[in-house]
Amino acid sequence: MQPFGPNPSKGVVVTGRKDEIAVRPAIAADSNAVCAIDERVLGRDERRDFLRSAIELGECLVAEIGREIAGFVVVDRSLYDQRFVALLIVDPAHQRRGVGSALVGAGERRVPGEKLFTSTNASNLPMQALCEGLGYVRSGWIENLDEGDPEIVYFKRTPIDSGAGRDR
Repeated sequence: MQPFGPNPSKGVVVTGRKDEIAVRPAIAADSNAVCAIDERVLGRDERRDFLRSAIELGECLVAEIGREIAGFVVVDRSLYDQRFVALLIVDPAHQRRGVGSALVGAGERRVPGEKLFTSTNASNLPMQALCEGLGYVRSGWIENLDEGDPEIVYFKRTPIDSGAGRDR
């Protein structure tokens, strides 16, 4: 399977912040750091195989601050064969610094002109604010995934940009 967009080996650097955020495709050597962040956030390591597979398939991007991985995003086709931000995880030590926005933005640039979906629980107000701040619109609800906490589905058509996939 081809990684999820043009120039998958190219990274994106987001500047203008106190700490520069560099987003690049994850490589096998990143697996332990990605899984450790996921386990810190989730509280368990049940997604280890999924994450290693996403890295191997070129579906995972990582954000680095300095030489430290600060977060990751997985964009796959797990929602009715549509592009889907399946996971967006930022290390708690780096939250509220633009890492999530940088990761989602880099994922969007890899799939120019395509429909991109994501979802979050109704209880996850920070993710809802991130989605809405990045121009995603609510597309529906899914009940009964997490008891008493419906999943909100968001949608965005990514911009067609003549510079899509290039370093910025």
